[in-house]
Amino acid sequence: MHFTWRRGLLRLSTGAGWPSSLRFSHQSCLGFGCFCSRSPPIEVAMDPDHNAPHSMGTTIIGVTYDGGVVLGADSRTSTGMYVANRTSDKITQLTDNVYICRSGSAADSQIVSDYVRYFLHQHTIQLGQPATVKVAANLVRLLSYQNKNMLQMGVIVGGWDKYEGAQIYSVPLGGTILRQPFAIGGSGSSYLYGFFDKEWKEGMSKDEAEKLVVEAVSLAIARDGASGGVVRTVTINADGVTRNFYTGDSLPLWHEELEPQDSLLDILSSSSAEPMST
Repeated sequence: MHFTWRRGLLRLSTGAGWPSSLRFSHQSCLGFGCFCSRSPPIEVAMDPDHNAPHSMGTTIIGVTYDGGVVLGADSRTSTGMYVANRTSDKITQLTDNVYICRSGSAADSQIVSDYVRYFLHQHTIQLGQPATVKVAANLVRLLSYQNKNMLQMGVIVGGWDKYEGAQIYSVPLGGTILRQPFAIGGSGSSYLYGFFDKEWKEGMSKDEAEKLVVEAVSLAIARDGASGGVVRTVTINADGVTRNFYTGDSLPLWHEELEPQDSLLDILSSSSAEPMST
């Protein structure tokens, strides 16, 4: 991939297989402590007619705990009904202390992650210090919003920095950004809202947060046909980054833990057998 300046625009010449046609204006990033105010407007030229056949019908999760964040995801990548990859890695590194969980079109989320990683590297060189989590999340937001008619992806950006500590940002389809204590996304998230309302709490320890993430992804895998494979987690705090990997045979089996329930017919028959009081 080659970067050349021409008439105030940064043109990216990409090799075969790279999607093309992302637009990016640095001026929109002012106010977030980013390097954008020092650089001319940038346009990332990509082909508007690209299609992304591989989709990550996914479960992605980000949880804050007392001192850091835990990110988690399943590993299934599919093409329609065909499972193209059972062990893909959907948690991508942006900087030493910031990671992104990707869902939606695999091609879209990968190319956005690559561009954001490049811009953050440029930021670090120009300012002489690592980019904050907020800067990384807002760069993702800019690319997502300015290309919302072409991109089909939703992401969670999480990390730790010395200014604001542990942070989780959700950037769904369309480019909205929202900072949350926890975030869930992907097709498996529909089954997890009630679970998190009950189980998440402030001040969790690192082990409690990771256990919650693993259980939540396992529950989504058990209920969502588009999620599957193994569970990967990334823990980020002041001490650094820790990656963990949970194979399918080590995950909780939710169908074995559910208590047996009486069917509707059993309930009706038992109630009709009771004598009616007058």
